[in-house]
Amino acid sequence: MKLPVIRQFFQNQTPENLEKTLEVLESFTEFRGTTEEDMNVAGELITNICGALEVHANVQNGMSEKDALNSFAQKVLGSIDK
Repeated sequence: MKLPVIRQFFQNQTPENLEKTLEVLESFTEFRGTTEEDMNVAGELITNICGALEVHANVQNGMSEKDALNSFAQKVLGSIDK
């Protein structure tokens, strides 16, 4: 998870574009020829795209961009600590 990447995706892409990209990446990970390195890169991109989608949703519900980004970061870090 990289907040600058999530911010970039949030600011420059619509939720619809992010969802379509997410579908492509998920499909790519199901290909049996995908290497571990490919999976790591795709996984990182998927996490960042999901973060941007969550930020879009939170901002639409009235949260500031900064708070929405911080909220997602705390959610991820909280799940790692468990």
